[in-house]
Amino acid sequence: MSPTKPAIPRLLLAPMEGMLDARLRDVVTRVGRYDWCVTEFVRVTDMTLPNRCFRRVAPELRHAARTPAGTPVRVQLLGSDPFHLANNAARLVALEPAGVDLNFGCPAPTVNRHRGGAVLLDEPELLYSIARAVKTAVQGRVPFTAKMRLGVRDPSRAVECAQALAAGGAEGLVVHARTRDEAYRPPAHWPWVGRIGEAVDIPVVANGEIWTLDDYLRCRAESGRDTVMLGRGALADPFLAARIRAHEAGEELGPVAQEWSRVWPLLIAYWAMVQEDVLPRHAPGRLKQWVNLLRRHYPQAEALFQRLKVLREVAQIDELLRDFAAATQPSGLACRAA
Repeated sequence: MSPTKPAIPRLLLAPMEGMLDARLRDVVTRVGRYDWCVTEFVRVTDMTLPNRCFRRVAPELRHAARTPAGTPVRVQLLGSDPFHLANNAARLVALEPAGVDLNFGCPAPTVNRHRGGAVLLDEPELLYSIARAVKTAVQGRVPFTAKMRLGVRDPSRAVECAQALAAGGAEGLVVHARTRDEAYRPPAHWPWVGRIGEAVDIPVVANGEIWTLDDYLRCRAESGRDTVMLGRGALADPFLAARIRAHEAGEELGPVAQEWSRVWPLLIAYWAMVQEDVLPRHAPGRLKQWVNLLRRHYPQAEALFQRLKVLREVAQIDELLRDFAAATQPSGLACRAA
């Protein structure tokens, strides 16, 4: 049975392991209104984790589980043991997250070798057991959802997996419309999300390969879903959510490539936050990841990345940003980069 469609389309911000941390969630949710977002996963093995492990991935737990802009933050767990996942979910719920989410979508070989993420989509019975155990632990105190892909090698068991999670107690599903083996290669198979949505009686969210407003509109049309989760597209164009909201309101924002002057302050703010709590040897990599994605839409990001990619020292990057700002930004923005 298909769920009742909300009157206003909802937008969610995806978890992106190794990329969309609390700092970048802060920056992206400043300029895009998301109904909620999900953290990088907390890996659960054979123990109940201390509270600091949850707060490290979701420092927003110290602030009513919201980003500074007010976006609710759900915390994602990854593992394969129903008992330990349930115990950790119970401890997590005591910290009052905006929700608990389960990861059955990660395609990373290292994660899959240790029986985490998308590899479990070959075992719908286990998915049911995990969902049932976590549902019991959560006890309705916060929303309980799961994120899955279409399968490991092919989508032949996608509906079965979704039904197992729904029967186990998941209150909603986000479906990344690719298999594990397809990783992040286009295309995304959005019609499959619609098939899953018709087979379960809980809300189903479409995710995967949504880079532009046109992608969003096609995804909605092909999946039949009103709620969409944005991932890499939200970082490649930080104003994608605002662009979608404007379109739904009958308005339009300007061309993406012309908005670099609005992106630059976000980039500088993110770099400042990274330097506050990331080791100097790791900080450059965080900035490079985001600039690399920005290249998709912004010629200025392409020029910046070509100079940035060879740098290893924080001081070198500070100097580059000052020079780049002086050469490409209005005087006020250039001063903010100094």
